[in-house]
Amino acid sequence: MFDASISRDKPLSIAILAMGGQGGGVLSDWIVAVAEANGWHAQSTSVPGVAQRTGATIYYIEMLPPKDGHAPVLALMPTPGDVDVVIAAELMEAGRSILRGLVTPDRTLLITSTHRAYAVAEKEKPGEAIADPQAVNAAAGIAARRVIAFDKDEVAREEGTVISAPMFGALAGSGALPFDRASFEAVISTGGRGVKASLKGFAQGYARATSNELPQARITKAKPVQGIPGSLGSDELDRRLIRVRALPEAAQVAALAGVKRAIDYQDLAYGDEYLARLEALKALDETHGGAAHGFAFTAAAAKHVANAMAYDDVIGVADLKIRSARFARIGAEMKAGGDPLLLTEFVHPRGEEVVSLLPARWGRKVSANPKLMARIDWLVNRDRRIETATLWGFLQFNALAGLRRWRRKLQRHAVETRHMESWLTLATRTLPENYDLARGIIATRRLIKGYSDTHARGLSKFDRVLSATPLLLRRADGGAWMDRLISAALKDENGDALDGALNTVRQL
Repeated sequence: MFDASISRDKPLSIAILAMGGQGGGVLSDWIVAVAEANGWHAQSTSVPGVAQRTGATIYYIEMLPPKDGHAPVLALMPTPGDVDVVIAAELMEAGRSILRGLVTPDRTLLITSTHRAYAVAEKEKPGEAIADPQAVNAAAGIAARRVIAFDKDEVAREEGTVISAPMFGALAGSGALPFDRASFEAVISTGGRGVKASLKGFAQGYARATSNELPQARITKAKPVQGIPGSLGSDELDRRLIRVRALPEAAQVAALAGVKRAIDYQDLAYGDEYLARLEALKALDETHGGAAHGFAFTAAAAKHVANAMAYDDVIGVADLKIRSARFARIGAEMKAGGDPLLLTEFVHPRGEEVVSLLPARWGRKVSANPKLMARIDWLVNRDRRIETATLWGFLQFNALAGLRRWRRKLQRHAVETRHMESWLTLATRTLPENYDLARGIIATRRLIKGYSDTHARGLSKFDRVLSATPLLLRRADGGAWMDRLISAALKDENGDALDGALNTVRQL
């Protein structure tokens, strides 16, 4: 049924906010086509965003039924406070439409997907920078006259189509346009490939938009943390599960994930090495009042020791790139079906990565020779494109991944092991004097991630944060201050916030 609150005496305006690959242009064309098929005048324009996921393209449509035989004059851009329907292909784009003033409580119907596609600004920060979806949820309820919100991306994936199809269905079901459902479906049917899937996605969107049970905005909640299973499916793994169960309850879930990661990263013996380290730390924790602190030290170690042992290196990256599960996942995302899947991997090795693959004794000598390191870097430091669908490309990554069996004897492993031992020694020496600070020292490991330049920046921040340990050792709130330093280090790439926080600590 047509929404009677939308006037037909002036152009009906629709703004679509969508990122690249979401079918915003297709949706715009469909809307124009359905209007023209019903005898209306319609016009569409678009203003592209800066780039993929740094700015959505705004598609703007105005339409009007014929009047006195004269073609109407239609606008090229949306005007704040003068838009009837806003369609957002992602939740934060709905928020941006509200900030731009396109959504108003007296006029605008807001149709949005509740899923998230994270922006560059959210992903570029070293720490947690994901915008709060609940803020958009609350704003939508105030700013819009009416809201139709559900996870259209999930609908599209279920039906094997793109998000434009359920968005078109939601628009049809909303009653914002005075056209029957058959008109909308006829427009989709004129397309070529993917018509059947698009019609299914349309039907799902239509049904959700007309449902009386539709919530204003359904934000997907985080999945509950799973407990420890009764069995891991083999005797060998179950023997390690028994050791995990012997740890404090606060550490068990992280410890199980950690041992799985260590085994997947290297082998069963490496998983045992991880558990042995954790058991030794748990014994120290128990000796120094861990029970009174909920074994927070052991729980932190369960997570961060696993990350330290399963550091990112060239061998691990090569292994991940040629795993069959990765090819299957990409094929499913690209909807390749049975078609050949050709992947080109972009790599940029530095001299440090090459030397890290040398036996430890050779690696130490080469690393200590600046001229030789510069020569090696000059030879290898350039962009490369490797096609893993070709035999030669696959064999290159396979050869690198095959070095896994010798990983413990290589230069990178020796460096990482020395660094980990130094870090754990600092934490265990601090434990008798300041329990919470020791727990904070363990948590500093989250600053180190990735490889190449990313790893170097993280390592620099890690060292700078730990430099505050002597200043915090005798403070009851030392652990809290260590947490603040970690948070500051994760705020920006250059570490400006960390510099300010360290200055504050020095003045305590």
